[in-house]
Amino acid sequence: MIVWQPDFYSLGVNTMSFWRILLLSLLLAGGVLLITGCEAELEEKPVSAVIVINDQEISKADFLAEFEKSLQQDQPLTGIEREELQRSFLVQLIDRELIHGEARRLNIEIIEADVDAALQAYRQGYTETGFETMLQERGITLEVWREELKESLIMEKLLEEAVYSRVAVIDQEIAAYYEANRKQFNRPAQVRARQILVADEAEGQAVLGLLRQGRPFAEIAAEYSLSPDAAEGGDLGFFAKGEMPPEFDEVVFDLPVNRLSDLVKSEYGYHIFLVEEKRKASRLKQKDVADEIRAILESQKKEEIYLDWLQEMRSRAVISVDWAQLEENHINR
Repeated sequence: MIVWQPDFYSLGVNTMSFWRILLLSLLLAGGVLLITGCEAELEEKPVSAVIVINDQEISKADFLAEFEKSLQQDQPLTGIEREELQRSFLVQLIDRELIHGEARRLNIEIIEADVDAALQAYRQGYTETGFETMLQERGITLEVWREELKESLIMEKLLEEAVYSRVAVIDQEIAAYYEANRKQFNRPAQVRARQILVADEAEGQAVLGLLRQGRPFAEIAAEYSLSPDAAEGGDLGFFAKGEMPPEFDEVVFDLPVNRLSDLVKSEYGYHIFLVEEKRKASRLKQKDVADEIRAILESQKKEEIYLDWLQEMRSRAVISVDWAQLEENHINR
């Protein structure tokens, strides 16, 4: 999902008027900004349009409606907070409309089946009622949210085809990043262990007896452990010192591989550990982290090229905002 961030367009400044800030921002971006307030200028566009971004006209009512949709339902705001959010939202709206216009110019479209698939995938990240709760909290319908999703998919497709396709990372850049950030690829000593957690010492001794009789640790963990990882046989995966409670570290890092621990008491209850594997501290080789480095560099380049592209869009834009109309009836309440 695309998150529109206005970078240097940020307007959270109270010491200057909004118009001076917006004017400076757009002029720095190279765009043409017309701040209207007199009848002669307003005659060039319909009275209802208070914001014009190239050929796109936005009424005051539409602006306020879009702004309200961007807020969480019943979100408490002070007057100053509301004013600052509106300032930021206006700039985001300008950027969004510029990108919309480019998508229309390039005939970027998304078929409904792709929207349905994306919606289904998104809903899977929620509980059965969680998605509906999210809609209620935002105060929007499923249809409105679906249109927002479609808009985001169109923008993502535009960026992939028109912007990100220019991003390339070569092997020399990967090697240079690895050399400059060697410490990032230092891996501390780690162990892979399993645990069984029980409520009291007596039960712990009984479970320990079953393990010493040769019963599989994972099987006993699944049957007796109170820990959330019981379903995975108590598997804690690999971890380094400091990533688990101190009681764990004091035992598992000194425990030989495939040796059962005695009972270990913690605030959670009584634990039994089995260490399955140990890794010595090491530095990952470049070939082992090349894909990770490539992803980091691609992300950095995408951000840079996106900002350059957006700057170019702003430099070509003609933007007219009728601030007098927007301020009427206390838009910044």
